[in-house]
Amino acid sequence: MNLQRLYHTLRHLKRVQITNRIWRKIHPPRFAKREVAPPLRPRHGHPVAGAQRRTTLVGPTTQRVFQQTIELTPNAWNDHQLSHLVLYNLHYFDDLVAEGAAERRPWHAALINRWIDENPPGRGAGWEPYPLSLRIVNWIKWALAGNELNSTQLASLATQVDALVEQLEFHLLANHLFANAKALVFAGAFFAGEFGDRWLTRGCELLATEVTEQVLGDGGHYELSPMYHSIILEDLLDLTQLARLYAGVPLLQELERYTGTIDQMRRWLAVMTHPDGEIAFFNDAAFDIAPAPAAIHDYAHRLGFATFPTTFPGATYLSSSGYVRLERDATVVLIDVAEVGPAYQPGHAHADTLSFEWSLGGQRVIVNSGTSCYGISAERLRQRSTAAHSTVVVNGQDSSEVWSGFRVARRAHPYDVRVDESAAKLSVSAAHDGYRRLPCRVRHVRRWDLSAGRFEIQDQLVGNPCAGTAHFHLHPQVQLLPNQRRHQQPLRIDNWQISVEVDQGDLSRVDSTYHPRFDESVPSHLLISRFLAARHNWLATW
Repeated sequence: MNLQRLYHTLRHLKRVQITNRIWRKIHPPRFAKREVAPPLRPRHGHPVAGAQRRTTLVGPTTQRVFQQTIELTPNAWNDHQLSHLVLYNLHYFDDLVAEGAAERRPWHAALINRWIDENPPGRGAGWEPYPLSLRIVNWIKWALAGNELNSTQLASLATQVDALVEQLEFHLLANHLFANAKALVFAGAFFAGEFGDRWLTRGCELLATEVTEQVLGDGGHYELSPMYHSIILEDLLDLTQLARLYAGVPLLQELERYTGTIDQMRRWLAVMTHPDGEIAFFNDAAFDIAPAPAAIHDYAHRLGFATFPTTFPGATYLSSSGYVRLERDATVVLIDVAEVGPAYQPGHAHADTLSFEWSLGGQRVIVNSGTSCYGISAERLRQRSTAAHSTVVVNGQDSSEVWSGFRVARRAHPYDVRVDESAAKLSVSAAHDGYRRLPCRVRHVRRWDLSAGRFEIQDQLVGNPCAGTAHFHLHPQVQLLPNQRRHQQPLRIDNWQISVEVDQGDLSRVDSTYHPRFDESVPSHLLISRFLAARHNWLATW
């Protein structure tokens, strides 16, 4: 065991994370199967369509999870040959609110009954707090959409809420605790009486604390992942709609105070969206986990929120979260000058400090390589590594010490961030100290300059001599054109031809992979340039 690494991981934890983890070990959840559910609370009106997700139930007993098609036999719910993440997805019941869900109503009703019969209370992955939270919300959404839950299904739903109350995820906090809070609010609105009021009060209390804690001043979610940001934003939109459906419940009306937060989060999402309409890949991020940005904005519009711009000419600095968008003509650059965050829960963080993504003419050119897996594996560790991102690697090490599946020890800290804008040029500069822990004790300083038909990056390693390599991951649709010059590489994407060159050494072409979705690996290319001196310049023209 690496005690130093463990120390630098644990020292950031909050006390409640430690005490709750101990409590969970010595106090297993205690709840009983309900035979009768609490009464239902009357509601007013009908819901508008939410931010629908892709269909996952492709047959009455066949579910699509990422790139796998799984037959839902009684043993499938807890099949040890499936990853924990896949098992979780089997228990979410996302298809109840997916595209065309009404057409699959008989399948859904039958599957709910099967789940109840084949997942006794307290047994298996489906009774863990995170899948409980998502399934509780999805079953209630399905009922609010006009599908009646029978007495057995309602009793099971109430039992699931009891199980969740016993397992609130204070050991993890972050998006998990937010999901717990949302589920309690949904359950407390849906059910009336003593239990409904109790769940609603607890959920609203948690929600008030977590919105303040988790949403930053610029509207970004503090885990700094555009994917999880989208999930939390959808959660707040769902809660806004819930408050309107139960307009007679005073406690729910307090949720309307989050309208300003929702607008801030929508703007943040728009800034962090590429011209192709999809999210940028910083930290854990992949397509098709959260609804696409357009689906979220459409949902907000149906709830009465104003439309948002999709372009942001000039330089836009999201200073609280640490991202910058440069936009000029057909070019968009998204830049990471963020801390690893939050300090006490960096489970979804990558070692991607001072990385960037670049789109030209609506197409991605330079990217970070994405996320296709969770859990503990060499591939998970590789995808979190600095080398999997478009930034600089020193001595083959990561800028932040990512390890295991969701751990970070010593972290890079960005500083000296400057954003400048003029008629001729947009510029960003920043440095980080992540490599100061190495014997060479270098600091990485990077500057991005964007002007008409020209994009330049200047890197500097300040400190003792070391081995630096600049990594530039190409989107799979980028073509490498024939070339005789070792320091130059012509590229083509659609009708755009780009010349990329470095001022020293070779620009090597390496086979790589791109991971736009979970369980998906697409062949791609990576350009690598080794530092021959402390300074290194990269230039793209078109």
